[in-house]
Amino acid sequence: MALELGINSVSLEKTPDGRRLLVRHDADASIDTVWDILTDTGCWSDWGPSVTAVETTDQYIGDGTTGRVRVAGAMWLPFEVTACAPYRWTWNVARLPATGHFVEERADSSVVGFEIPPLATGYAPVCARACRRIAALAQQRDA
Repeated sequence: MALELGINSVSLEKTPDGRRLLVRHDADASIDTVWDILTDTGCWSDWGPSVTAVETTDQYIGDGTTGRVRVAGAMWLPFEVTACAPYRWTWNVARLPATGHFVEERADSSVVGFEIPPLATGYAPVCARACRRIAALAQQRDA
């Protein structure tokens, strides 16, 4: 079952990490452009409403990338990317499973989304905002 929230959609689905709440947003950009924005740690504070800084040795994340993120402008939390394959990555933040990130291809566009663990469903509005920001950044790059 999916719920439409403006141009975002929210649904409960089975993922490789179990059942998650998925937030999706249409992006008028290529799948590769959106993927580049999702995996470039230099962009995270541009689209992540709660991320204000990132420290890592990897500009582009991959399996096992570690570092730390500053959230809400105050607290630094360690992170580790637990899986990263084309068009989907997951991570742990402060050793806890956090959001998954993905891009789906459409005929002439893409969809960006987040997979939210069941105990963090209150984070859905933040993820919806992040989706909109990613889509806007990607559309600017592809223009």
